[in-house]
Amino acid sequence: MASASDDRDSTSESAWLADNQAWWDERAPAHAASDEYGSARFAQDPSFISDVVRFDLPLLGDVTGLRGVHLQCHIGTDTVSLARLGAHMSGLDFSGASIAEARRIAEQAHADVDFVQAAVYDAPAALGHESFDLVFTGIGALCWLPDIGRWADVVASLLKPGGRLFIREGHPMMWAIDERIENQLVVGYPYFEDHAPLTEEGDGTYVVTDTEFELRMVHSWNRGFGEIVSALLKRGFTLTGLVEHDSVPWEALPGQMSKQTNGEWMLKERRERLPMSYTLQAVRS
Repeated sequence: MASASDDRDSTSESAWLADNQAWWDERAPAHAASDEYGSARFAQDPSFISDVVRFDLPLLGDVTGLRGVHLQCHIGTDTVSLARLGAHMSGLDFSGASIAEARRIAEQAHADVDFVQAAVYDAPAALGHESFDLVFTGIGALCWLPDIGRWADVVASLLKPGGRLFIREGHPMMWAIDERIENQLVVGYPYFEDHAPLTEEGDGTYVVTDTEFELRMVHSWNRGFGEIVSALLKRGFTLTGLVEHDSVPWEALPGQMSKQTNGEWMLKERRERLPMSYTLQAVRS
């Protein structure tokens, strides 16, 4: 039987995730219209793939013929890119506005991708309890989930035995740096997972846009490398790759980074001080 505390925790989590869903719903059209996502190029150039997936290619390898699902796919540019590389893709996101943009982009790109609106924790049922060869999670995704253990349960449920998880994500240490402090790397946010989120308010977004947004409140969670890897190991995964990178696809620390020709951002000075992102691969037993 659930305790009163469990009920309060569930209610709080539902409210936090509802705030996040509304935040993403409002921003999805602006993201789809932005130069950063390059969504119009999918219709213009049949060979175009996103900068994020292009960065992933050396570690991702050949995905031709794989049945894959992209969790937290947002407007689907990475999902369509994987389809263009030969995978048979589904994309899942909790934002209805994001899924609408993803379907539009896929249609214009003549990409056969099945997009489903659902929360990550509901993914197995929403996807018909299908088994996949590949679960792909793009960068800037895990920070929107309150519980890494439940996420690992979902990934295990979605993958067939021998199936592969591929994830590139912002580094837990990078997420812990307070981006408001200029010219210094100062740990100001949690590194380890906590039930209570980091709640922030702001009327902007991470792409250049003239759109004025009304919704300001958003909630996120961090967790350390040990928590992420342990969650997968406890569910029978074998870790097959873990690479840390000195770059990330957006200006995570404003004023301290410079943009590279491949679309990635790096620290301007002494970039060896801080890992910015990582690629993790694991296979389900």
